[in-house]
Amino acid sequence: MALVKLQTENFRNLSSAPVSFSPSFNLLFGENGSGKTSVLEAIGYLGLGRSFRVSRHQAVVTHAQQRLTVFGGLDQGLTADSRLVSEPGQLVHRLGFARDTTQKETLLRVDGEAVKNLSALARHLPVSVIDPGVFEIVAGGPGKRRQFLDWSVFHVEPSFAGVWQQCQRVTSQRNQTLRNGRLDDGLLRVWDNQYTQLADRLTEARSAAFGLFQEAFNSLVAEVEAPWVEGMKMDFYPGWDTNLPLAEVLVSHREQELRMGHTLYGPNRADIKLRFQGRPVAETFSRGQQKTLVILMKIAQGMVLSRLGKQVTFLLDDINAELDVGHRSMLARKLHELRCQVFITSIEAPRPDELWQGTKPDYRMFHVEHGKLTEE
Repeated sequence: MALVKLQTENFRNLSSAPVSFSPSFNLLFGENGSGKTSVLEAIGYLGLGRSFRVSRHQAVVTHAQQRLTVFGGLDQGLTADSRLVSEPGQLVHRLGFARDTTQKETLLRVDGEAVKNLSALARHLPVSVIDPGVFEIVAGGPGKRRQFLDWSVFHVEPSFAGVWQQCQRVTSQRNQTLRNGRLDDGLLRVWDNQYTQLADRLTEARSAAFGLFQEAFNSLVAEVEAPWVEGMKMDFYPGWDTNLPLAEVLVSHREQELRMGHTLYGPNRADIKLRFQGRPVAETFSRGQQKTLVILMKIAQGMVLSRLGKQVTFLLDDINAELDVGHRSMLARKLHELRCQVFITSIEAPRPDELWQGTKPDYRMFHVEHGKLTEE
């Protein structure tokens, strides 16, 4: 499915007028501060439930207002031959997100019905962001790569979100027990038992999704002429040494965890290990090589969902500042082949001939000024 209608109220500086988009490519350009990234943020709210730029809803709501609203209309998207499968304007789902920043209340709707969890929205609109911060997937800590992996797991395995939330709650309770300053062995055994059961379910789901991702990534890099391809290894690390059951690991490291006051082993420490000739790629790859790797990883994610019959909506924010013409062209071509919906922002007016050397996809171009989109 693809987002073809968007309307916001009190969202940064965006106009409240509804906008229609292409289920294929949408090119947005305008000066800094014009509202380009705000459009992508609003779309992100429907697929992620939050901004990909800031952590607080208050930073997004229009000045002097307390409630923001984002509405999105989805159509069926594109078929395998890149043709529309529904008539233009024919919506199959309607998504709504509202947040009262004073009362700190969130209202979510799917097709007019209230839903409790953000996963109910996100399931309909898989949103993947490529912005300057995305390169932290390689250069940053394990948390960035864990988020990257869990995005895939969520869209591959429907039950993952509920198990993940349960595990977060149990981990929090276990950490609180560890911080009490005295050993409550009986209570810790209770939390250990729940934690290890949930850990096994999370790890199984993550391992399966990682296998699909790795298969897609390997087929993709086979097309890339890069000297680092042969020497790079990518492995899933579940968060502990699996030569021992997690329950035994927790018991054997009890004193260490009590000293630190939090859980040190398990799914909360999972990672994707990226190495080149045995060393972390963050230490061995140049900035350009890291960018190429992240782009290929993002494309591989799209390939996994495409094979499952899902259309991913990619938000490419200010990629001209981070990617050269060759990388931009590769990214646009691959996402076109995968029948993804794509939103691209830039300061200068985009040049379609630069993005696609051959057959161009159906695309719409918008000039953004003072929060208003005008189709070119």
